[in-house]
Amino acid sequence: MVKIEVLGSGCANCKRLEALAKDAVSRLGLQAQVEHVTDIREIIARGLIATPGLAIDGKVVLAGRVPSAAEVEGIIAGAVKG
Repeated sequence: MVKIEVLGSGCANCKRLEALAKDAVSRLGLQAQVEHVTDIREIIARGLIATPGLAIDGKVVLAGRVPSAAEVEGIIAGAVKG
């Protein structure tokens, strides 16, 4: 199962990215767990300096912005295939 994490404080942008990730997982038909990490120490430990961030299986793949729904789907699909 793929583990997808949204990294951020819980602001509106973080919540938007979480919703986009969940929608992308559904559209792609993936078995994935989507979590929201709000612990600032953990976020910083991963090297993130701008939120929101997106990590797939522990690897940060996006930081500092909310991409389009199509881009989130492409990022997740590419990470799962690659």
